Amino acid sequence: MDEKLDVIAVGAHPDDVEIGCGGTLALLVNQGFRVGIVDLTDGEPTPGSPNSETRIAEAQAAAGILGVSRIILDFTNRALFDSLETRVALATVFRQYRPAIVLGLLGKTPLASPDHWQASQITDAAIFYSRLTKWDDRFDGLAPHKIERLAYYSLLHSEFESMGSNQFVIDIGSTLETKIQAIRCYRTQFPPEKQYVLERAAVIARAAGASAGFAAGEVLTSTRAIGTADLMTLLLGSGKS
Repeated sequence: MDEKLDVIAVGAHPDDVEIGCGGTLALLVNQGFRVGIVDLTDGEPTPGSPNSETRIAEAQAAAGILGVSRIILDFTNRALFDSLETRVALATVFRQYRPAIVLGLLGKTPLASPDHWQASQITDAAIFYSRLTKWDDRFDGLAPHKIERLAYYSLLHSEFESMGSNQFVIDIGSTLETKIQAIRCYRTQFPPEKQYVLERAAVIARAAGASAGFAAGEVLTSTRAIGTADLMTLLLGSGKS
């Protein structure tokens, strides 16, 4: 993969992005945008999976269903920390693929992996590092790149009502099933006894969608207010009068 990407979503582990914003990514692909996922780790070690090759195969299968490109960095599950090394590695990816928008993990996930919070901090820092000048030698000689916007997605551990200000809902009514199919690719993580996770993902999507009048939705949080010069389209939707 060497082409420019319009949007990159970053996760700590394979399946984070699918759970948090898989429907949004599939929708963007359907709209003709070039989309990528960056996993900071391959998710290993983890219960239920025999090896890294299995997790990577699951991740690539999920990416194929969503229609996105996927990059898996070689940091380690359970040992992911916000550091110069992780910041530079992710910023190098941003400089190479030059996205306009990055989607990152939102905040902490209490009682779940601390890697999620580390990934959030790494993503914020890497966006800043991506645009720095006089530091090209740290990024394989790649030119600086300014990312225009950052938005956060939430995992199942967070209630969408508590995501804070500047949140908005993406209509994924047309791609909810694609999202669920992508999550289903992670057979080692969601065996029969954990199939409730897929149903939970669908229930949360329907609840988020209902809050905005959609059949299903995913909530994103912008780092700055969302503005418009078109009140009618914003409130009524395109094509309505």
